[in-house]
Amino acid sequence: MGDLVTIEIEGGVADVRLNRPEKYNALSSEMFEAIGAAGDQLTGEPGLRSVVLSGNGPGFCSGLDISTFGGGGGGVSMASTGGPDNHAQHCAYVWKQLPVPVLAAIHGVAYGAGFQIAMGADIRFARPDARLSIMEIKWGLVPDVAITQTVRDVLRLDVAKDLVFTGRVVAGEEALALGVVTFLDEDPLAAALAKAREIAGKSPDAIRADKRLLETAWHAEPAEGLALEATEQKGLMGSPNQREAVKANMENRAPEFGDASSD
Repeated sequence: MGDLVTIEIEGGVADVRLNRPEKYNALSSEMFEAIGAAGDQLTGEPGLRSVVLSGNGPGFCSGLDISTFGGGGGGVSMASTGGPDNHAQHCAYVWKQLPVPVLAAIHGVAYGAGFQIAMGADIRFARPDARLSIMEIKWGLVPDVAITQTVRDVLRLDVAKDLVFTGRVVAGEEALALGVVTFLDEDPLAAALAKAREIAGKSPDAIRADKRLLETAWHAEPAEGLALEATEQKGLMGSPNQREAVKANMENRAPEFGDASSD
């Protein structure tokens, strides 16, 4: 991972920064690998409650580093990770697969693969003047950084087609209206960190179960979704953190949760 992605964890909140500011965090092959590796590291991080993903410097991520782009994908590995994704897709898909909520804070630009990485988050904050684009059509390509598994949960199909077919740039207000981002804020990083800390104050068992439930059941058949609701609830009822949530509410105090039982 080196210095291309930094991770600081405090109070169960991981502050993850893309760290190639002089290149607007453009994605070289090494950057693709570093982002995926950061997600992999956090997947097994004990005590993790939530994640904020942002970019250092003037922009979130400007997409593929054109200096590495050429025939055959410019050196970006298309080999399988051993899961359903390849190494290029993993830098976006890993955030969707993380067991805890991931919040993206977008400023400057989020273009191409940068747009798709942001789509891997559960919630997105953006500056009103941020600019976002699925830009691959400009280069005669299709978007292939896990867009089929992320954007389908965020945008209507006709909106996604418009953005993919045209590669047009949308700014904050339109991005919010289209559903590309969840919130606008002049300081998206501060807003995302505040929301992440709020989430980190909830029962970690329930939050992880919430993400499993919604990620699994959103596209499932009714019987599968309803069964999963019951299964997750049964696993939570009477657990130490669930009892603490009830006790704290009854005593009108802040809860003191332990780590998730899966940690």
